[in-house]
Amino acid sequence: MVTPNPDFYKEIAAAGGEEVKMCFQCGTCTAGCPSGRQTSYRVRKLMRMAQLGLKNEIISSDELWECSTCYTCVERCPRQVPIVDIVIALRNIAVDEGYIRPQHKGTATNLAKFGHAVKVDDKISALRKEIGLPELPPTVLSNEKAKADLDKILTLTGFDKITQE
Repeated sequence: MVTPNPDFYKEIAAAGGEEVKMCFQCGTCTAGCPSGRQTSYRVRKLMRMAQLGLKNEIISSDELWECSTCYTCVERCPRQVPIVDIVIALRNIAVDEGYIRPQHKGTATNLAKFGHAVKVDDKISALRKEIGLPELPPTVLSNEKAKADLDKILTLTGFDKITQE
Protein backbone atom coordinates (compact mmCIF):
# COMPACT_ATOMS: atom_id res chain seq x y z
CA MET A 1 0.00 0.00 0.00
CA VAL A 2 1.22 3.47 -0.91
CA THR A 3 1.46 5.73 2.11
CA PRO A 4 2.09 9.43 1.48
CA ASN A 5 4.44 11.19 3.86
CA PRO A 6 3.19 14.78 4.30
CA ASP A 7 6.53 15.84 5.82
CA PHE A 8 8.57 14.58 2.86
CA TYR A 9 8.49 18.05 1.29
CA LYS A 10 10.39 19.42 4.31
CA GLU A 11 13.02 16.73 3.85
CA ILE A 12 13.34 17.52 0.13
CA ALA A 13 13.60 21.25 0.90
CA ALA A 14 16.29 20.65 3.53
CA ALA A 15 18.26 18.62 0.98
CA GLY A 16 18.13 21.48 -1.56
CA GLY A 17 14.96 20.72 -3.53
CA GLU A 18 12.37 23.08 -2.11
CA GLU A 19 11.25 24.24 -5.59
CA VAL A 20 9.57 20.86 -6.24
CA LYS A 21 6.23 22.54 -5.48
CA MET A 22 6.74 24.93 -8.41
CA CYS A 23 6.23 22.11 -10.93
CA PHE A 24 2.75 22.25 -12.45
CA GLN A 25 3.05 18.98 -14.36
CA CYS A 26 3.15 20.33 -17.93
CA GLY A 27 5.34 17.41 -19.06
CA THR A 28 7.91 19.47 -20.96
CA CYS A 29 10.69 17.89 -18.88
CA THR A 30 9.69 14.35 -19.76
CA ALA A 31 9.11 15.17 -23.43
CA GLY A 32 12.66 16.46 -23.85
CA CYS A 33 14.49 13.99 -21.58
CA PRO A 34 17.22 12.02 -23.39
CA SER A 35 17.36 9.44 -20.58
CA GLY A 36 13.61 8.96 -20.80
CA ARG A 37 13.94 7.94 -24.44
CA GLN A 38 16.21 5.04 -23.47
CA THR A 39 14.88 4.02 -20.04
CA SER A 40 11.72 3.94 -17.93
CA TYR A 41 12.70 7.32 -16.42
CA ARG A 42 9.88 9.89 -16.43
CA VAL A 43 10.97 13.05 -14.66
CA ARG A 44 7.42 14.44 -14.54
CA LYS A 45 6.30 11.30 -12.66
CA LEU A 46 9.19 11.66 -10.21
CA MET A 47 8.31 15.32 -9.54
CA ARG A 48 4.67 14.40 -8.96
CA MET A 49 5.56 11.57 -6.61
CA ALA A 50 7.72 14.01 -4.64
CA GLN A 51 4.86 16.50 -4.46
CA LEU A 52 2.56 13.77 -3.18
CA GLY A 53 5.02 12.73 -0.46
CA LEU A 54 5.71 9.26 -1.85
CA LYS A 55 9.10 9.01 -0.22
CA ASN A 56 9.45 5.23 -0.01
CA GLU A 57 8.41 4.77 -3.63
CA ILE A 58 10.95 7.35 -4.80
CA ILE A 59 13.99 6.40 -2.74
CA SER A 60 13.66 2.71 -3.56
CA SER A 61 13.07 3.23 -7.28
CA ASP A 62 15.55 2.53 -10.04
CA GLU A 63 14.17 5.48 -11.99
CA LEU A 64 15.68 7.93 -9.52
CA TRP A 65 19.12 6.88 -10.76
CA GLU A 66 18.32 7.04 -14.49
CA CYS A 67 18.66 10.83 -14.76
CA SER A 68 21.95 11.69 -16.47
CA THR A 69 21.91 15.27 -15.07
CA CYS A 70 22.17 16.74 -18.57
CA TYR A 71 19.95 19.71 -17.56
CA THR A 72 17.75 19.51 -20.69
CA CYS A 73 14.69 19.53 -18.43
CA VAL A 74 15.88 22.62 -16.58
CA GLU A 75 16.59 24.49 -19.82
CA ARG A 76 13.12 23.72 -21.18
CA CYS A 77 11.04 24.12 -18.03
CA PRO A 78 8.57 27.02 -18.43
CA ARG A 79 8.60 27.58 -14.65
CA GLN A 80 12.40 27.35 -14.40
CA VAL A 81 12.14 24.59 -11.82
CA PRO A 82 15.68 23.39 -10.97
CA ILE A 83 14.72 19.79 -11.65
CA VAL A 84 18.23 18.35 -11.57
CA ASP A 85 18.83 19.95 -8.16
CA ILE A 86 15.65 18.26 -6.97
CA VAL A 87 16.73 14.90 -8.40
CA ILE A 88 20.10 15.27 -6.65
CA ALA A 89 18.32 16.16 -3.40
CA LEU A 90 16.15 13.04 -3.77
CA ARG A 91 19.23 10.92 -4.46
CA ASN A 92 20.93 12.31 -1.37
CA ILE A 93 17.88 11.39 0.70
CA ALA A 94 17.91 7.90 -0.84
CA VAL A 95 21.59 7.43 -0.04
CA ASP A 96 21.02 8.61 3.54
CA GLU A 97 18.35 5.90 3.79
CA GLY A 98 20.69 3.24 2.39
CA TYR A 99 19.48 3.14 -1.23
CA ILE A 100 22.06 3.46 -4.00
CA ARG A 101 22.61 1.57 -7.24
CA PRO A 102 25.68 -0.67 -7.17
CA GLN A 103 27.14 1.18 -10.17
CA HIS A 104 26.89 4.52 -8.38
CA LYS A 105 28.34 3.04 -5.22
CA GLY A 106 31.25 1.73 -7.29
CA THR A 107 31.91 5.18 -8.70
CA ALA A 108 31.77 6.67 -5.20
CA THR A 109 34.13 3.99 -3.94
CA ASN A 110 36.62 4.71 -6.72
CA LEU A 111 36.48 8.42 -5.97
CA ALA A 112 37.13 7.84 -2.27
CA LYS A 113 39.83 5.24 -2.86
CA PHE A 114 41.70 6.69 -5.83
CA GLY A 115 40.53 10.30 -6.14
CA HIS A 116 39.09 9.42 -9.55
CA ALA A 117 35.69 8.09 -10.54
CA VAL A 118 37.39 5.63 -12.89
CA LYS A 119 40.36 3.63 -11.62
CA VAL A 120 43.55 3.99 -13.63
CA ASP A 121 44.75 0.39 -13.70
CA ASP A 122 47.99 -1.11 -15.01
CA LYS A 123 46.62 -1.46 -18.54
CA ILE A 124 45.67 2.22 -18.73
CA SER A 125 49.00 3.27 -17.16
CA ALA A 126 50.88 1.19 -19.75
CA LEU A 127 48.85 2.68 -22.59
CA ARG A 128 49.49 6.22 -21.31
CA LYS A 129 53.23 5.48 -21.12
CA GLU A 130 53.20 3.93 -24.61
CA ILE A 131 51.79 7.13 -26.14
CA GLY A 132 54.24 9.36 -24.30
CA LEU A 133 52.14 10.46 -21.35
CA PRO A 134 52.96 10.08 -17.67
CA GLU A 135 51.57 6.82 -16.28
CA LEU A 136 49.21 8.76 -14.02
CA PRO A 137 47.20 11.74 -15.26
CA PRO A 138 48.01 15.14 -13.66
CA THR A 139 45.08 14.91 -11.30
CA VAL A 140 44.51 13.87 -7.70
CA LEU A 141 45.94 10.48 -8.68
CA SER A 142 49.44 11.90 -9.01
CA ASN A 143 49.31 14.47 -6.22
CA GLU A 144 49.41 13.18 -2.64
CA LYS A 145 48.49 16.56 -1.12
CA ALA A 146 45.50 16.91 -3.43
CA LYS A 147 44.38 13.37 -2.51
CA ALA A 148 44.72 14.21 1.21
CA ASP A 149 42.66 17.38 0.65
CA LEU A 150 40.03 15.39 -1.25
CA ASP A 151 39.90 12.84 1.56
CA LYS A 152 39.25 15.67 4.04
CA ILE A 153 36.44 17.03 1.88
CA LEU A 154 34.86 13.59 1.48
CA THR A 155 35.00 13.03 5.25
CA LEU A 156 33.66 16.49 6.16
CA THR A 157 30.75 16.17 3.72
CA GLY A 158 29.94 12.62 4.79
CA PHE A 159 30.61 11.32 1.28
CA ASP A 160 33.00 8.71 2.62
CA LYS A 161 30.08 7.00 4.36
CA ILE A 162 28.63 6.00 0.98
CA THR A 163 31.50 3.62 0.42
CA GLN A 164 31.22 1.91 3.78
CA GLU A 165 29.22 -1.29 4.04
